[in-house]
Amino acid sequence: MDEGCVYMILHDISMPISEDMIVYKNRNDKKPIFKIATDFNNSSVFETEICLNLHTGTHVDAPLHVFKDGLMLESYSLEKFYGDAIVIDLSTIEGGITKENLIEMNIMEEDIVLLKTKNSEDSTFNFDFVYLSISGAEYLIEKKIKTVGIDGLGIERNQADHATHKALLSCNIPIIEGLCLKNIRDGRYQFIGFPIRIKSAEASLLRAVLIEK
Repeated sequence: MDEGCVYMILHDISMPISEDMIVYKNRNDKKPIFKIATDFNNSSVFETEICLNLHTGTHVDAPLHVFKDGLMLESYSLEKFYGDAIVIDLSTIEGGITKENLIEMNIMEEDIVLLKTKNSEDSTFNFDFVYLSISGAEYLIEKKIKTVGIDGLGIERNQADHATHKALLSCNIPIIEGLCLKNIRDGRYQFIGFPIRIKSAEASLLRAVLIEK
């Protein structure tokens, strides 16, 4: 074995896209639709069309999602989706994640913060999913993090004014929702999760990966 080699373990933490996947509030209009465009009965190639909401599965929100004249997805640099990440295990938390739940977690400036909760155990949509409260969001802003992600299909729950979204997005902190963290230990990793390059969009799907050495 070459002692100079560095061996990495890759963890895919993205939701598979399928017609029967979990979607926000079980809404049928959020289910992706697959259609065979061309098959071998009438062509020499096989092609599939897909129709889906940009907030399907593992995706990132940009400011336009909650601000009428907010910045679009292309306002984010790729650096927002690559770098040092910390997975924080908050599986015992019920309801909202607060500042008090995060203050002892050794969060560093420019971290990509990934919140693992009991949401990771859900096999169907849970209307009582764990979310990030406004005090938790404000604490992450204070810590000057790079990006935040959570294992629920929403980072907030029943906030009429979208306070958590607005606080984070107004500070140029992208929000990644729909992560799969069930089998991921808490700790430090490298994160890569580049969005699909869609112009003039408020969100995009991404393939999220954690790297441990």
